Amino acid sequence: MMKKILLLCSAGMSTSMVVKKMRESAEKKGIEVHIEAQPVEAFHDNLEEYDLFLLGPQIRFKKNELQKIADPVNKKVEVINMADYGMMKGEKILEEALKLLA
Repeated sequence: MMKKILLLCSAGMSTSMVVKKMRESAEKKGIEVHIEAQPVEAFHDNLEEYDLFLLGPQIRFKKNELQKIADPVNKKVEVINMADYGMMKGEKILEEALKLLA
């Protein structure tokens, strides 16, 4: 079954670039994964649909709050490494995400 990853952020501009880089990396490696980006407000609406939620570093303070909501349905919430995010290292972020899903 295809894994689904949702990146959550406050504005969405830089996160959509990270999603693009992650998708390119997955495609190159032949990894089937669905990756999207949405504002953090969309978390509740997408809780059932996605397997992993990655938070942009600018909203890392929301991790504990969101993980408590995600725990009963066995979903993971993690913060994207700030340096990787800032440098748009889609490949590295994808690798970390896949480890969390393993």
